[in-house]
Amino acid sequence: MRPIVDYHMHTPLCGHAAGEPELYARRAQELGLLEIGFSDHAPLLSHDDPSITMNMSQLPEYHKMIEDVRNEFQGELIVKIALEADYLSGYEEKTRAMLSGYPYDYVIGSVHYIQDWGFDNPAEQAKWAKSDPNVIYRKYYELLRKSAETRLFNIMGHVDLVKKFGHRPSEDMTDEIRKTAYVFEQAGVAVEINTSGLRKPVKEMYPALEALKIYCQAGVPLTFGSDAHMPEDVGRDFFEAADLAKAAGYKEYVLFKQRKIEKTVKL
Repeated sequence: MRPIVDYHMHTPLCGHAAGEPELYARRAQELGLLEIGFSDHAPLLSHDDPSITMNMSQLPEYHKMIEDVRNEFQGELIVKIALEADYLSGYEEKTRAMLSGYPYDYVIGSVHYIQDWGFDNPAEQAKWAKSDPNVIYRKYYELLRKSAETRLFNIMGHVDLVKKFGHRPSEDMTDEIRKTAYVFEQAGVAVEINTSGLRKPVKEMYPALEALKIYCQAGVPLTFGSDAHMPEDVGRDFFEAADLAKAAGYKEYVLFKQRKIEKTVKL
C-alpha cells in the first residue's frame, strides 16, 4: 500500500526544479495521495546561489504560491507548507530567525555541505577523487547529529545523502549511524524515506535498509518524500518505499502540522 503523503517537493524558485506547484498537486491527486507538503530549498544564509535555492526576498512569493495551491485544493487535498533548510555551522541563530518568520508545518533539515564543499552537487563532484570516503562519511554523520541537536528541524532529510554518487566507505559506519539515531530520538526529529536516491547514480533510496533498521530500533519516527523536482516524480516509487519501511520494522509513519506531529498513520 502506497503512503498517503509526500512531504518533500520543490518549486521552480529553487532554480533547479520545473513545473508550477499546482501541477505537483494534480499529480498527487492522480496517485490518490491525501496530503502533500512543499518543502522547497530555503535561502542559503552563507551566500546566494540562485541555481540551488531561492533568496530571502523570494520567501514571501514562495509562501503565497503554496497558500494559493492550498486554497485551490481545499477540501480535496491537504497541502502543508514547509522548507528544506540547510544546516550551516555558525548560522544557527540566523536560521532560527528565518524559520520563525512564518508558521511552517514542518522543516526538513539537510546536510549538503561539509565546510564549503557541496558534496552532492554534480558541479563539485570532482573533489571526491581527492577525498577519503571514510573521513567524509564520519564528518557527514557528525554534521547530521549537530543539526538535530539545534532543535531547528522536524524531519532530517535524506540521511545518507553522502552516498549519492556511489562513493562508499571501506570502514564500518554502524556506530556512526547508531550515535546519529540516538541523537535523533533525543532531539525528537523524524527521518524520511527519500525515494530520489533511486534516480541518482547510487540507485538506492535514502537511507539504506540496514541504516533504517537502526533508526527504527532507536524509536525515530518516519515520514516519506519523493524529493520531486518535477511533477511526474511526486509519489514516485512509494510502493517500494513502504516495503522498505516495513522491512526495517516500521509499522507507522507520522504527519506534521504547525511544527508538531499531528498524528500517526499505519503502514
